Amino acid sequence: MKKYIIYLILILAVGSFIFVVKNNQERTVQLIAHRGANNIAPEHTITAYKKAIELGADFIEIDLRMTKDGYLVSMHDDTIERTTNGKGKVSNFNLDELKKLDAGSWFENRYKKETIPTLEEIFETFGKKTNYYIETRLVNNEPIMEEKLVKLIEEEGLQDQVVIESFSPDSLKAIHRIDKEIPLIQLIYPDKMLEVDEKEIKNYAIGVGPYAPKVDREFVERMHKAGLEVDVWFDRKNEKEYMKKILSYDVDTVFTDYLENTEEILSREESE
Repeated sequence: MKKYIIYLILILAVGSFIFVVKNNQERTVQLIAHRGANNIAPEHTITAYKKAIELGADFIEIDLRMTKDGYLVSMHDDTIERTTNGKGKVSNFNLDELKKLDAGSWFENRYKKETIPTLEEIFETFGKKTNYYIETRLVNNEPIMEEKLVKLIEEEGLQDQVVIESFSPDSLKAIHRIDKEIPLIQLIYPDKMLEVDEKEIKNYAIGVGPYAPKVDREFVERMHKAGLEVDVWFDRKNEKEYMKKILSYDVDTVFTDYLENTEEILSREESE
């Protein structure tokens, strides 16, 4: 009887694994967990990334900032007050100072042991279990973090599991000079949509990242015709309003703050 139960558990586990793999293979749109599963855990923390992976995200998104002593950390804002109990610019702190901060209690007061993770810690925690969608930023208006970023990617052997995005062409071009094989996405500010030069972008990037409410079918088709993929991003407040329409334009990838909701929309669309 005990052997029968063990066999049954194994069959169910294998069946569940096959279903998840098959489901992800059939899905035509890639899902990026924006700042991790930030609607159910504090953004850009190890816990938020773990939950995103558990929910089936194709990529976890990592916004990078650089500390005073040169470490790359996962933080959206250039200051720390919104998501920690500290105050000031990330670039004014050494890593050991940032590590003493509470990066979780602000979120429903349930995550009191969360700290600001370094990119290296994220890579060491998840390895090849997931894919990484990483946003770079200029440091004092200069592309400074790019060489260190590429070095970390190469040391962990994650070249095939990383996409790098940025609003800064200078940052992306710096990475392209270092390693032409890393896929790059040129993010587009909402007020710059009419200025998109797909021929120029094609010289260094594989795609564009426009603001969803500014996207229409004609824009997506124009980018696809140029050989560029379209990875759209939202404001959290308007994602649910625009998601279904955006998916109907055959975009390639979507950022989402609500993984389960987006997966439900995709499942309905693909079953119709």
